[in-house]
Amino acid sequence: MRKMPSGINEIKAQIEELKGVNIDIEVNTGRKRIKTFSGSIQSIYPSVFTFQDVEGNTKTYSYSDVLCGDVKIM
Repeated sequence: MRKMPSGINEIKAQIEELKGVNIDIEVNTGRKRIKTFSGSIQSIYPSVFTFQDVEGNTKTYSYSDVLCGDVKIM
């Protein structure tokens, strides 16, 4: 079983390692709607990070979204 990160600082460190690498993310948009995007992490900021998908759209997510499971990085 995979160990889940226990805090925001661990999540930030893992996301910094993935900057520029092609990844897939799943985003829970509510009411059992889950969208999957392919792309890469473009920028890292103190409370958020930006993700650019293969179509060129930029999306911004917070580290707390990853911590609570609304955004899953695969």
